[in-house]
Amino acid sequence: MKINVIAVGKVKGPLLLSVQEYLKMISKYTDIEVIEIKEETTPLKASEKTINSALDSEGENILKRISDKEYVIALAPHGKKLDSLSFSEELNNAFSLGQSKVTFIIGSSHGLSNNIYTRANKVISFSDLTFPHQLFRVLLLEQIFRAFKILNNETYHK
Repeated sequence: MKINVIAVGKVKGPLLLSVQEYLKMISKYTDIEVIEIKEETTPLKASEKTINSALDSEGENILKRISDKEYVIALAPHGKKLDSLSFSEELNNAFSLGQSKVTFIIGSSHGLSNNIYTRANKVISFSDLTFPHQLFRVLLLEQIFRAFKILNNETYHK
């Protein structure tokens, strides 16, 4: 049982400490790895064609790191919204289906390419709000940790 988090871009500064702390806490339950993908640079007022080209390039780099056997969850504003209990059930179901690896994908500020949505087994959303991608990585890791606490019937603050 392993979890990968593939994220476009790097986390720096104080958020890096939070990422490291959650990775340490999650590692008590499962192997977890964060794989960072280089974010393609685009001009501030880039055309849709330029943005799609960048997303396609990022998508190709992401897909190179995913095997056919992985259960893939893409994170996107248009995805299905889950509460923490449903999120833990989704994670448990993915492993129960015989998947030895669950991979979460966090896109860049422009989102994810269509080929990632096509590959994903599930697309979920945490909120209608927009979050900086570095902060969202912390939110995802917190929810993964919370999911394991729920699945193991352990107490966790609400």
